[in-house]
Amino acid sequence: MTTKTLSRRRLLATGTACAFAGLAGTQLDTSVAFAADPSYSGDVLVLLSMRGGFDGLSAVVPHGDPGYYAARPGIGVPKAQLIGGDALFGLHPALAPLLPYWTGGQLAAVQAVGQPAPNRSHFSAMEELERAAPGTSIRTGWLNRMLGVSGTADPFQAVAMGTAMPARVLSGPAPYLGLTAVDDLQLSGDQADRPIAATMSKLYAGAPAALAATAGQLTGALSRGAQLRAAGYQPANGAVYPSTGLGEALRDVARLIKSDVGLRSATVDSGDWDMHENLGVAAAGRRMYDQLKSFATALAAFAADLGPEGMRRVTLITISEFGRRVTQNGSGGLDHGYGNAMFVLGGGVRGGTVYGRWPGLGAGDLRDGDLAVTTDYRAVIGEILRARCGVGDMTSVFPGVTASSLGVITPR
Repeated sequence: MTTKTLSRRRLLATGTACAFAGLAGTQLDTSVAFAADPSYSGDVLVLLSMRGGFDGLSAVVPHGDPGYYAARPGIGVPKAQLIGGDALFGLHPALAPLLPYWTGGQLAAVQAVGQPAPNRSHFSAMEELERAAPGTSIRTGWLNRMLGVSGTADPFQAVAMGTAMPARVLSGPAPYLGLTAVDDLQLSGDQADRPIAATMSKLYAGAPAALAATAGQLTGALSRGAQLRAAGYQPANGAVYPSTGLGEALRDVARLIKSDVGLRSATVDSGDWDMHENLGVAAAGRRMYDQLKSFATALAAFAADLGPEGMRRVTLITISEFGRRVTQNGSGGLDHGYGNAMFVLGGGVRGGTVYGRWPGLGAGDLRDGDLAVTTDYRAVIGEILRARCGVGDMTSVFPGVTASSLGVITPR
């Protein structure tokens, strides 16, 4: 089920994206208590896609490698400005809102991570990233496959938040929702004097099982949406989300987590990372600085809103289709590259450090001018799925991949 202005005809046509969502429980102060699946005790996995090709070398800066400053004389981040650093790496100063979580051990990074082979096409690289089964005929998304291992028939188990067009990563038979916002989960025109959802429920009450189940999935999800809308939401612990697409999406993800609707996974997008020109120095008002600051502010608000208790059952990871070239181009930007950095945020994270084997930035260390990949991104996610989400058979999610043993996460 997708988007906020779906007509009855559109909903019936796309109803197979949903499954039965039974409402149980009572209204609370700022949330709704629903009957979450008691058989699942794993983390809520939040997948944040950095679309456009995130430059991990700007965010997690290898200041201890002389090749970095040699390759980026105009846009390299000076060592004196870095935060949370060690002898080799430091974080971009715009990530300061996340520094408490870094020093507090809830935020970590993995460097030189990426796909098994370079692919510098945005479309095909993101498609492969989300399919995550190179060399096979598998067409489903890896997150949908994960839900197939441990999921339910409840569409609230997985939500693509902030978009009515869920990404390939959720493509497959397991049910999920695509929502522009929690408050948009409703039928267009469904009002007290025109109870479309209630009428649909009656119409399909005596229908064959396949049709009745689809209608039940739809109307059940709409019922929960109405309950959530009526309850409203106020972020906790003084959390202030930025008025951006990412901030609003993470706010709604936190809302669903705290409402116990049975959420197991959520996907969120962060765009505009394709910086071929004018990336800028590490100062406010420059493109990369402002983008990282907005990103960090949204993530920090999300962590603050959930609080320590909420974060104990949440792991957020970032991925991007590829990194950027090591050497800056003539326009003060960076072209499409290969190796990258990913962040891991959550209560089970062993944070405050950078994981992964650093390949170096010397001429002989690069892969066609790019940062080499020493850790398969799927292995990192696999370690998290095994330790925090109860996925034992990794081959059903990532064929041919063994979970990493980096130690980035503690078992539940």
